[in-house]
Amino acid sequence: MLVAGGTLELSVVKEHLDLSPSALSKQVAALVDAGYVKQERLGSDTRRVWLSMTRQGRKAYQGHVAALREIVNATTVPAPD
Repeated sequence: MLVAGGTLELSVVKEHLDLSPSALSKQVAALVDAGYVKQERLGSDTRRVWLSMTRQGRKAYQGHVAALREIVNATTVPAPD
């Protein structure tokens, strides 16, 4: 969801992933601590939390996708004739 480079409200992410607030909070904290996601409160409503992927997060995501592609390509069996 964040890969596109935009900013998403935490509540949207929560609804999409169908996680409890505590589970989502732990996951977001781990991503923030790793430097992959930035968490901020914008505007006057400080209850709303916004997430965006950092440059480091995008690089890590791209590396993960590349590794998965290598695994798939290495295990792909040609179709029989």
